[in-house]
This record gives sequence, structure tokens and C-alpha cells, in this order.
Amino acid sequence: MQIILLEKVANLGVLGDIVKVKDGFGRNFLIPQGKAKRATEANKAEFAARRAELEKHQADILTLATARGQKLTGYVLTVAQKAGVDGRLFGSVTNGDVAEGLVAAGFEVVKSEVSMPTGPLKNIGDHPVTVALHHDVVVDITVTVVGEVA
Repeated sequence: MQIILLEKVANLGVLGDIVKVKDGFGRNFLIPQGKAKRATEANKAEFAARRAELEKHQADILTLATARGQKLTGYVLTVAQKAGVDGRLFGSVTNGDVAEGLVAAGFEVVKSEVSMPTGPLKNIGDHPVTVALHHDVVVDITVTVVGEVA
């Protein structure tokens, strides 16, 4: 299936690229989320007419993400969890917990933007976490997990 990308998609292309993808990926993910349209002649003509509007919209999104990223850069989030005497947690700290903590601290972050390269945090201490606010805006923060008395 050939599609026209309406925004930048990681490992696929940028706004306006006509790419070939598997039918299921296009039909079930890209098209319903508004990231792409089928590459028919009518859609190509419509895209050409709206290209400037779409580019401006994407630039606005990037500007907002950059502003959010500047506020978030270098932030240290402290999360309290029940832990044993050896420093291991009873449970773990997930990307959802990190997102909730950031929202409580006044940042606009959703769970899907938080990336934990080593998986859920299972020990107390400082851990690096990546927050991808946009394809071009990736911010590193530190999550400090402290032990809570059971």
C-alpha cells in the first residue's frame, strides 16, 4: 500500500513523503491516527493544496514540544515506593508512575512519551529516563527512587 505521510513518522519518512508500507500498518495504525492518507491521485492533489498548512501545523507542534522540553531538561523526579532492606522494591516503578509524577509536578507528559531503556525500575537509587516529547525533542531526566517504610 502506498501512502502520503501527513507528519514525520520514525523510521519511515517526513511530511509529504510517499512511501510503501504493509497493508495492516497503513490501514490499522497510520490512517486511523491521521498520520497518513492513501496515495490516490485525489489525495495527492489535496495534499499539494494543503501542504503549507500542514507544514505550519507541524512547526507549531515542534515549537510547543521544544518549549516543554526546555522546562523538563535536567529535572529530577523523586518517587517513593515500598522497599526491602536490601534496596529492592516490592513491585516496580513504571513509565506510568513516572508520567503521573511529572504531571503532579506540573509538566504536560503522557505515559507513551516516557521511555525506560532498561525496563521498569526495581531498585532504589538514581535512574536515567528518556522523555520523547516529539520525534525531534528527546529529553533526559533522572528518576530518584527512595525506599518507603512498609
